[in-house]
Amino acid sequence: MKKILLLLANGFEAVEASVFTDVLGWNKWEGDGTTEVVTVGLHEQLQCTWNFKVTPEKLLHEIVVEDFDALAIPGGFEEAGFYKDAFSEEFQAVVRHFDEHKKPIATICVASLILGHSGILQHRQATTYNHPTSKRIAQLKGYGAAIINERIVQTDHIITSSNPGTAFDVAFRLLETLTSASNTAKVKELMGFH
Repeated sequence: MKKILLLLANGFEAVEASVFTDVLGWNKWEGDGTTEVVTVGLHEQLQCTWNFKVTPEKLLHEIVVEDFDALAIPGGFEEAGFYKDAFSEEFQAVVRHFDEHKKPIATICVASLILGHSGILQHRQATTYNHPTSKRIAQLKGYGAAIINERIVQTDHIITSSNPGTAFDVAFRLLETLTSASNTAKVKELMGFH
Protein backbone atom coordinates (compact mmCIF):
# COMPACT_ATOMS: atom_id res chain seq x y z
CA MET A 1 0.00 0.00 0.00
CA LYS A 2 1.29 3.48 -0.93
CA LYS A 3 0.38 6.11 1.66
CA ILE A 4 -0.04 9.68 0.41
CA LEU A 5 0.21 12.59 2.83
CA LEU A 6 -2.28 15.26 1.71
CA LEU A 7 -0.91 18.30 3.52
CA LEU A 8 -3.57 20.98 4.02
CA ALA A 9 -2.76 24.56 4.95
CA ASN A 10 -5.53 26.72 6.37
CA GLY A 11 -6.98 28.66 3.42
CA PHE A 12 -6.38 25.85 0.90
CA GLU A 13 -8.52 25.51 -2.23
CA ALA A 14 -10.96 22.64 -1.73
CA VAL A 15 -11.03 21.66 -5.41
CA GLU A 16 -7.24 21.30 -5.49
CA ALA A 17 -7.33 18.95 -2.49
CA SER A 18 -10.32 16.96 -3.78
CA VAL A 19 -8.59 15.85 -6.99
CA PHE A 20 -6.06 13.94 -4.92
CA THR A 21 -8.70 12.32 -2.69
CA ASP A 22 -10.83 11.46 -5.74
CA VAL A 23 -8.20 10.15 -8.16
CA LEU A 24 -6.31 8.20 -5.51
CA GLY A 25 -9.60 7.10 -3.93
CA TRP A 26 -10.89 5.80 -7.26
CA ASN A 27 -7.62 3.91 -7.58
CA LYS A 28 -8.08 2.37 -4.14
CA TRP A 29 -11.50 0.93 -5.06
CA GLU A 30 -11.43 0.66 -8.87
CA GLY A 31 -7.75 0.69 -9.86
CA ASP A 32 -4.94 -1.46 -8.51
CA GLY A 33 -6.00 -0.78 -4.91
CA THR A 34 -2.58 0.38 -3.73
CA THR A 35 -3.17 4.02 -2.72
CA GLU A 36 -4.37 5.47 0.56
CA VAL A 37 -4.67 9.21 1.22
CA VAL A 38 -4.41 10.70 4.71
CA THR A 39 -5.45 14.35 5.17
CA VAL A 40 -3.19 16.21 7.58
CA GLY A 41 -3.12 19.77 8.90
CA LEU A 42 -1.91 21.92 11.77
CA HIS A 43 -5.39 22.60 13.16
CA GLU A 44 -8.34 20.43 14.22
CA GLN A 45 -10.52 22.36 11.79
CA LEU A 46 -9.34 24.00 8.59
CA GLN A 47 -11.11 26.67 6.59
CA CYS A 48 -10.89 26.47 2.82
CA THR A 49 -10.45 29.53 0.64
CA TRP A 50 -14.20 29.96 0.22
CA ASN A 51 -15.22 29.36 3.89
CA PHE A 52 -15.82 25.62 3.50
CA LYS A 53 -14.68 23.90 6.72
CA VAL A 54 -12.77 20.62 6.77
CA THR A 55 -11.61 18.33 9.55
CA PRO A 56 -8.27 16.67 8.69
CA GLU A 57 -7.93 13.02 9.67
CA LYS A 58 -4.68 13.70 11.54
CA LEU A 59 -2.77 16.63 12.98
CA LEU A 60 0.78 16.96 11.76
CA HIS A 61 2.31 16.18 15.16
CA GLU A 62 0.33 12.91 15.31
CA ILE A 63 1.88 11.31 12.22
CA VAL A 64 5.25 9.75 11.40
CA VAL A 65 6.33 11.23 8.06
CA GLU A 66 8.57 8.22 7.36
CA ASP A 67 5.38 6.13 7.04
CA PHE A 68 4.35 7.99 3.87
CA ASP A 69 5.37 7.31 0.27
CA ALA A 70 4.33 10.60 -1.35
CA LEU A 71 3.35 14.17 -0.52
CA ALA A 72 0.50 16.11 -2.16
CA ILE A 73 -0.17 19.79 -1.48
CA PRO A 74 -3.02 21.93 -2.84
CA GLY A 75 -2.63 25.69 -3.22
CA GLY A 76 -4.70 28.41 -1.62
CA PHE A 77 -5.24 32.14 -1.25
CA GLU A 78 -3.20 34.70 0.64
CA GLU A 79 -6.47 36.47 1.53
CA ALA A 80 -7.60 33.27 3.28
CA GLY A 81 -4.37 33.06 5.31
CA PHE A 82 -2.86 30.22 3.24
CA TYR A 83 0.79 31.25 3.61
CA LYS A 84 0.71 31.33 7.42
CA ASP A 85 0.54 27.52 7.58
CA ALA A 86 2.22 26.99 4.21
CA PHE A 87 5.41 28.80 5.22
CA SER A 88 5.44 27.45 8.79
CA GLU A 89 8.51 25.52 9.93
CA GLU A 90 6.31 22.44 10.42
CA PHE A 91 5.33 22.42 6.72
CA GLN A 92 8.88 23.20 5.62
CA ALA A 93 10.28 20.25 7.59
CA VAL A 94 7.80 17.86 5.90
CA VAL A 95 8.76 19.14 2.43
CA ARG A 96 12.48 18.78 3.15
CA HIS A 97 11.99 15.24 4.43
CA PHE A 98 10.23 14.09 1.24
CA ASP A 99 12.83 15.79 -0.92
CA GLU A 100 15.78 14.29 0.99
CA HIS A 101 14.28 10.81 0.52
CA LYS A 102 13.42 11.52 -3.14
CA LYS A 103 9.77 10.60 -2.57
CA PRO A 104 7.17 12.06 -4.98
CA ILE A 105 5.97 15.58 -4.17
CA ALA A 106 2.97 16.87 -6.14
CA THR A 107 1.82 20.48 -5.84
CA ILE A 108 -0.93 22.45 -7.56
CA CYS A 109 -0.74 26.15 -8.41
CA VAL A 110 0.80 28.31 -5.62
CA ALA A 111 1.61 25.26 -3.45
CA SER A 112 4.95 25.22 -5.29
CA LEU A 113 5.82 28.38 -3.33
CA ILE A 114 5.91 26.15 -0.23
CA LEU A 115 8.66 24.13 -1.92
CA GLY A 116 10.45 27.30 -2.96
CA HIS A 117 10.26 28.69 0.56
CA SER A 118 11.79 25.46 1.91
CA GLY A 119 14.82 25.88 -0.36
CA ILE A 120 14.39 22.66 -2.35
CA LEU A 121 13.73 24.37 -5.72
CA GLN A 122 17.15 26.07 -5.93
CA HIS A 123 18.32 25.60 -9.56
CA ARG A 124 15.42 23.22 -10.25
CA GLN A 125 12.84 23.67 -12.99
CA ALA A 126 9.39 24.57 -11.66
CA THR A 127 6.30 26.69 -12.20
CA THR A 128 3.52 28.25 -10.15
CA TYR A 129 0.40 30.35 -10.77
CA ASN A 130 1.35 32.09 -13.99
CA HIS A 131 -1.47 34.49 -14.86
CA PRO A 132 0.03 37.74 -16.29
CA THR A 133 -1.57 39.76 -13.47
CA SER A 134 0.05 37.62 -10.75
CA LYS A 135 3.27 38.19 -8.80
CA ARG A 136 3.72 34.48 -8.01
CA ILE A 137 6.14 33.59 -10.84
CA ALA A 138 8.48 36.38 -9.72
CA GLN A 139 8.14 35.15 -6.14
CA LEU A 140 9.08 31.58 -7.13
CA LYS A 141 12.01 32.87 -9.18
CA GLY A 142 13.14 34.74 -6.06
CA TYR A 143 13.56 31.35 -4.36
CA GLY A 144 16.09 30.34 -7.02
CA ALA A 145 13.79 28.17 -9.15
CA ALA A 146 14.36 27.93 -12.90
CA ILE A 147 10.95 28.99 -14.22
CA ILE A 148 9.48 26.92 -17.06
CA ASN A 149 6.37 28.36 -18.67
CA GLU A 150 4.35 25.15 -18.99
CA ARG A 151 1.09 23.93 -17.43
CA ILE A 152 2.86 21.20 -15.47
CA VAL A 153 6.58 20.91 -14.78
CA GLN A 154 8.09 17.70 -13.43
CA THR A 155 11.69 17.70 -12.27
CA ASP A 156 12.87 14.41 -10.82
CA HIS A 157 10.34 13.51 -8.08
CA ILE A 158 8.76 17.00 -7.90
CA ILE A 159 5.62 18.07 -9.77
CA THR A 160 4.58 21.75 -9.92
CA SER A 161 1.73 23.34 -11.86
CA SER A 162 0.58 26.70 -13.16
CA ASN A 163 -3.09 27.01 -12.14
CA PRO A 164 -6.15 25.22 -10.68
CA GLY A 165 -7.08 23.98 -14.17
CA THR A 166 -4.15 21.54 -14.01
CA ALA A 167 -5.42 19.86 -10.84
CA PHE A 168 -6.72 16.58 -12.28
CA ASP A 169 -3.66 16.23 -14.52
CA VAL A 170 -1.35 16.62 -11.51
CA ALA A 171 -3.32 14.00 -9.54
CA PHE A 172 -3.19 11.56 -12.47
CA ARG A 173 0.54 12.18 -12.87
CA LEU A 174 1.06 11.39 -9.19
CA LEU A 175 -1.02 8.22 -9.58
CA GLU A 176 1.10 7.16 -12.56
CA THR A 177 4.28 7.81 -10.57
CA LEU A 178 2.98 5.64 -7.71
CA THR A 179 1.46 2.86 -9.86
CA SER A 180 1.77 2.56 -13.65
CA ALA A 181 0.68 4.15 -16.92
CA SER A 182 -1.74 1.30 -17.67
CA ASN A 183 -3.36 1.47 -14.24
CA THR A 184 -3.68 5.26 -14.52
CA ALA A 185 -5.27 4.91 -17.98
CA LYS A 186 -7.82 2.49 -16.49
CA VAL A 187 -8.74 4.88 -13.65
CA LYS A 188 -8.96 7.81 -16.09
CA GLU A 189 -11.31 5.86 -18.34
CA LEU A 190 -13.49 4.81 -15.41
CA MET A 191 -13.70 8.46 -14.28
CA GLY A 192 -14.70 9.60 -17.78
CA PHE A 193 -11.41 11.17 -18.85
CA HIS A 194 -10.92 9.98 -22.43
